[in-house]
Amino acid sequence: MAKRLLFLCHRIPYPPDKGDKIRAWHMLDRLAQDWEIDLGCLVDDPADLDHLPTLRTRCASVEARRTGTRRQAALRAILRCRPGQPLSLGWFREAGLWDWTQAHLAAGTHDAVFVYSSAMAPYVMTPAAQRPGLRRVLDMVDVDSEKWRAYAADAKPPMRQVWAREARTLLAFERRAAAAFDRTLFVSAAEAAQFRAMAPEAASRIDHVDNGVDLSAYDPQQPGSSPYAAGTLPIVFTGTMDYRPNIEAVAWFAQEVMPLLRDAAPQAEFHIVGANPTPAVRALAALPGVHVSGGVPRIQPWIAHGAVSVAPLRIARGIQNKVLEAMALARPVVASPEAFEGVRALPGRDILVAEGAAAMADNVLDVLAGRHPGLGARARAAVTEAHDWRATLRRLDAVMAPDAAAPRRAFA
Repeated sequence: MAKRLLFLCHRIPYPPDKGDKIRAWHMLDRLAQDWEIDLGCLVDDPADLDHLPTLRTRCASVEARRTGTRRQAALRAILRCRPGQPLSLGWFREAGLWDWTQAHLAAGTHDAVFVYSSAMAPYVMTPAAQRPGLRRVLDMVDVDSEKWRAYAADAKPPMRQVWAREARTLLAFERRAAAAFDRTLFVSAAEAAQFRAMAPEAASRIDHVDNGVDLSAYDPQQPGSSPYAAGTLPIVFTGTMDYRPNIEAVAWFAQEVMPLLRDAAPQAEFHIVGANPTPAVRALAALPGVHVSGGVPRIQPWIAHGAVSVAPLRIARGIQNKVLEAMALARPVVASPEAFEGVRALPGRDILVAEGAAAMADNVLDVLAGRHPGLGARARAAVTEAHDWRATLRRLDAVMAPDAAAPRRAFA
């Protein structure tokens, strides 16, 4: 009889078209080779419901529940907030999915539970999950509380106080969750080490599974047709463009770096490629040499035909998929130190790392001038060696093996 797994995810893990969904999908797809999976997930984009048939080919059952609009989710989070609790827990608690999860746990038919993101951890920190022999694994991905701490450091009142409270309360919850699960995973060794320092009481339960990239989907031998105008030097940034770190990154690059680049290379053009650009992002298209595409059917041609891919993030957690994808397509990448964190590559050989507008501009200009002719090929080689999903997910197989689980704290 096949082993049975309850898999919970804060967003429907298909299609794998943004960071958290990419990792969730590859983990689900890998686990489905050895486990019979019951998937419970939330859906924040109604269009994603069209992909349920694909998920049902990989899972025994799928329970997908709508979260409503962002405004509705925010109101739900505020109304459910309690002293000492982070707002994000209320944001992702959905009554129907909660009841579905508790019923599955009470039935006692699963050998393990895999929870993707700390926001979903409360679903299995309940009495129904306290069955002996039930293995519980939590993938926090990033130390999410650190993101809120960074937001607070850069915010003005009253949001500074709001984000600081979220950072403080979420860290306390992350520590409590790590103590409750047999294993807690992070996206890189560096992220896992940081959390061990923040939660030493759970150090023995902390592990990591590196993010990967689908090397067949990001193949430089199949670049597709170029979307760029002839005679230009396209500089590309990819990502979901209603996500604050991405918004801040492209605004900074467009306003601070592009003028330096255009002075030296008038043909340089900055292309912001990704779904859901906010009004602030769209407004950047009024700047000289800046283009905002919005969502595109396939991201690969935009990366593959770019002269250079940039990742100038100033707030970043874990491993950036945009960096791995550009490297897989053998493109030169210039990244901030924050965006480079967790990538298993050598700066200066496989990727260029630059801090500040002047350094970022100098590195991009060096690439445009042909001073790093082998950078793209070495980038592809680096991710092939260290970030192929087929290799990184072997660590997940070991984590899910039902061996000597650490003692767990019981919850009443």
